[in-house]
Amino acid sequence: MPKLPCVLLADDDSITNYLNQRLLTRLGVAGELSVALNGEQALAMLRDYFGRHPTGGPVLVLLDVKMPVMGGLRFLDALEQLPQAEAVVTVILTTSLHPQDTAQLREHRIAGFLSKPLTAEKMQDLLSTHFPQ
Repeated sequence: MPKLPCVLLADDDSITNYLNQRLLTRLGVAGELSVALNGEQALAMLRDYFGRHPTGGPVLVLLDVKMPVMGGLRFLDALEQLPQAEAVVTVILTTSLHPQDTAQLREHRIAGFLSKPLTAEKMQDLLSTHFPQ
């Protein structure tokens, strides 16, 4: 699997984050792996990352939709305002989506949807689709 400069997990569920961190670490897919518990933290982490790495290459964000403080939709609105937004590949990682949420999400620049739990096979497919070697 290709190694990405940065992968950001944005999910308010600590068990999901723990399992995803373990999987991504075992697969060795990220130079830098960060976890945010809400969209506001995720946005701050992206700003920090791009401040430290202005030409740092692509960033993969695995985004939950329903989070406190700032949910996935508001995060996507804010992300689109960043100058580096084009370098961010956002994949919605969720257990289920209401059709209304899906319609709203498709209005944003997202790379797709993955159902939880994240697996090695799902990561391989995601990486081969969005980050070909």
